[in-house]
This record gives sequence, C-alpha cells and structure tokens, in this order.
Amino acid sequence: MPMLTWELWLARGSIVDHPLPWQKSQINLTPGRVDQGFGAVIAIIGTPASPPKPRGKSPGLKKGQVRSKRKPYPIVKKGKGKFESQKKNTKKATSA
Repeated sequence: MPMLTWELWLARGSIVDHPLPWQKSQINLTPGRVDQGFGAVIAIIGTPASPPKPRGKSPGLKKGQVRSKRKPYPIVKKGKGKFESQKKNTKKATSA
C-alpha cells in the first residue's frame, strides 16, 4: 500500500485532471484523482506483457464419430445408521 501511494504521489505532476460530471476540477490532485487519470499514463507507457495468442477452435468430435454413453454408477443413499457411533448418537437424542 505505501508503494502504491508513492507511485500516485510521484505521478500527480504528469496527470491531467479529468473530473467526472459531478466533481469539481482540482489544482492539487488527491491520490484518488490521480488514480482516476492513471489509466491514460498506462495507455501511453504500455505493458510489458505480450498480447494473447489466438489458439483457434478445438477440433471436437470427428465427423461420423458416435458419442459413447456414460458409465452408470449405483445411487448411494444415506442409511438409518449401521455403525456404532451413529447408534450411540440416536440413543442419546431419543432419551433426552
């Protein structure tokens, strides 16, 4: 956070104030106002990242290839409680 504040403080001399319609124009720019106009500086400087490369469309299924059905799995339902830990909990709940 301190580095960002310093960056905005150092950049305030090169930023032109572009107030939003409801804002008054300022001579001494606040860090928030500098941040508003910082996009123009970034657009002029550019970015070190290379532009994204187009990869094209994926080939998908070949013509005439039939889709295979998914493997069916059995349905798992929660039981009434077959384990000792579950039986102890139910006895305590019913006796209380």
